Amino acid sequence: MPDDAPSTARAQLAALVAADGADLRVLNRLPVGDDARRAAVLILFGVLDARPSDRAAQDAAVSADLDVLLLARAETLRSHPGQIAFPGGRAEPADAHPAATALREAREETGLDIEGVEVLGTLGEVPLARSGHLVTPVIGWWRRPSPVGVVDVAESAAVFRIPVADLLDPANRGVTVLHAGGAQRRGPAFRLRDGRVLWGFTAVLLDAIFDALGWTEPWDHSRELPLPS
Repeated sequence: MPDDAPSTARAQLAALVAADGADLRVLNRLPVGDDARRAAVLILFGVLDARPSDRAAQDAAVSADLDVLLLARAETLRSHPGQIAFPGGRAEPADAHPAATALREAREETGLDIEGVEVLGTLGEVPLARSGHLVTPVIGWWRRPSPVGVVDVAESAAVFRIPVADLLDPANRGVTVLHAGGAQRRGPAFRLRDGRVLWGFTAVLLDAIFDALGWTEPWDHSRELPLPS
């Protein structure tokens, strides 16, 4: 990657949200009813100040310093306990727009200083039929990084920044397989440095974004990663 790789990545992200096809139709989610609950997630990219990707810069599709903010949901939550996710949650009446929802939730969950976040734009709403939510992905650029961490242990077990190059590494990519009602559902997944598996809605969004940006590297779609027990 060139020396201006971070600014190149930011420009690519900005172009993605400005594109006509930014609704990422490849998510292929089922429609929800008129009573769907609005929600938003913050997909915050930035430049790591420590622990960049172990991959050599010439081997990665993006700068080794590019990262994305994630959290691990508390094990005590009824919905998706322990799952790795983007900061985010349901909209509140006082939220002026989806970006306001995403920023408010990120601040509440991670302690993020939202003044240091540049909102590049939003992707199309993603309907999640199972939970009855209509989720807006908000793409942000961390122009002035601030310390982050667990704010409420009842909500989050960990907050961390993951090098994007690690997620794109073909050795860390695979699929998870869910069996329900006699049917099989396969979805993209990512193995993290500590062995945990990032899967579900968050993995689907990342996979679609990486594809849309042209960052995806060839990987083995037959490799199955175990679901958390």
